[in-house]
Amino acid sequence: MVGFFDNHGLSFRKKKALESERNTDLLGIEHAEKEAKIPEVEHQKILQRSLEYGLEAAPSIGDRTISTFTREPRPAYAGIPTFLRTPFLEDVRRVGEYDVAFIGVPFDIGTTYRAGARFGPEAMRRISKLYTSYSYEKGVDLAESLDMCDVGDVFTIANIEKSFDQIYKAVSHVFAQGTMPVMLGGDHAIGYPCLRAIADQVGGKVGIIHMDRHLDLQEKDMDERMHTTPWFHATNIPNAPPENLVQVGIGGWQVPREAVQNVRKFNTTAISINDIERLGVKKVAEIALEKAWQGGAKAVYLSVDIDSFDAGFVPGTGWPEPGGFLPREGLEFLDIVAREGVCGMELVEVSPPYDVSDQTALLGTRCIADVLAAMVDAGKLGKSFK
Repeated sequence: MVGFFDNHGLSFRKKKALESERNTDLLGIEHAEKEAKIPEVEHQKILQRSLEYGLEAAPSIGDRTISTFTREPRPAYAGIPTFLRTPFLEDVRRVGEYDVAFIGVPFDIGTTYRAGARFGPEAMRRISKLYTSYSYEKGVDLAESLDMCDVGDVFTIANIEKSFDQIYKAVSHVFAQGTMPVMLGGDHAIGYPCLRAIADQVGGKVGIIHMDRHLDLQEKDMDERMHTTPWFHATNIPNAPPENLVQVGIGGWQVPREAVQNVRKFNTTAISINDIERLGVKKVAEIALEKAWQGGAKAVYLSVDIDSFDAGFVPGTGWPEPGGFLPREGLEFLDIVAREGVCGMELVEVSPPYDVSDQTALLGTRCIADVLAAMVDAGKLGKSFK
């Protein structure tokens, strides 16, 4: 039994009050003070490895931390891209040595309109080179707090059900080693095999928090299990009951009536974008957490469809719908949810052929980095320096 999420959801399993402490009136000052407590041990190791494996720089170079061949995060435009520049783990049998593993799922034959999400993992890896491992707002350096790796891509097949089998096996392998899997999609059909892989190994109920403009709650679409159907099938898993499914940001003109009828039939929780405007992000996040963790759930899985954000910010997606989350709203929601701990995460529906200046891939990368940083800051994952 894996146990890295044993302290997740304590506030909602035990009804324990959330607490916060403020030291000054300016968060910006608090962020700067927090940075002083973060060591730079891992960064020094990276520089040393770079010099060892990439050779010392030419004699004319004044900065002697620079190597001849790029083997570190500098410069952002160079180097072979892995997600957040984490080490590529060729031998996936060693994945248990890491806290987090990034898994590419280049699959989009479950799309029902604009294909292209198979290139999503590649796009997010490439644009993630812009990021350092340090977040000013979170006061977290992921490289210092977490052992992370990129295990590459699942070998998906030109067949939906066979691809589900491959994805299930890949995620199962990572999760069974006690490592948190983070899936880079891929279309949203992958939600079903990813959730099943985790639920099959959790000794208790699994809740689902799903950010989207669409319900994705139909049984079939075009006579197949597509990206419009993952949560119908996921909530048929015995320990992932529909009452623990929360869908946030729903709305617009692309929500099929069959899926709406299933909200009533299965007693799931659908929270519209109007609810977010009416109640505010904090209240909606609290409702989502209460529903997902209810009944003593052991773990919560997080699914983020990039089209949950307003279409003006995410042109590179298969079913863009105006009126979704603004980036600050969506990132705030993710921060609150992640602080209770999640057992796994997927970021789906980034479709680079329709993107502009990589902005959709960049926001997807930001969502993942923020979730991990919030978990570290809340003491749910890795090492926190306070």
